[in-house]
Amino acid sequence: MSRVKGGIFSQKRRRHLLAYTKGFHWGRKSKIAAAKQAVMKALSYHYRDRKVRKRDFRRAWQTTISSACKLQGTSYSKFIFGLKKNKIELDRKILAGLVQDNPQIFEKIIEAVK
Repeated sequence: MSRVKGGIFSQKRRRHLLAYTKGFHWGRKSKIAAAKQAVMKALSYHYRDRKVRKRDFRRAWQTTISSACKLQGTSYSKFIFGLKKNKIELDRKILAGLVQDNPQIFEKIIEAVK
C-alpha cells in the first residue's frame, strides 16, 4: 500500500496557519509546530484583551469625570449618585466627552445634580 502524505490539502492548511504568523519573530513565523502554538496563544490574548480594552476605557472615563467633579467641589461617587437620583441617564463615555469638549455643559449638569 502506498503512503499518503496529504499533499495539497496539508500544504494549504500549513500555509493558512503561517498566514496568521506574519510578523512574528524567529521560528514562530516559519516552523509549523512553533507557529501553531504561537497562533493559539495570540488568539487567546486577542479574545481576552477585547474585554480588557472595554475595562480600560471605562476606567479612563471615570478618571476624567472624577477630576472634573473635584474641580467643581464634589466627589465622583456623589455625582453618579445624584445622576441616578435625578434620573439623568448619561453614560460615562458621554460625560467624559462633555468634560473634554463642553465643560460649560458639564458644569450645568453638576449644578443640576447638586
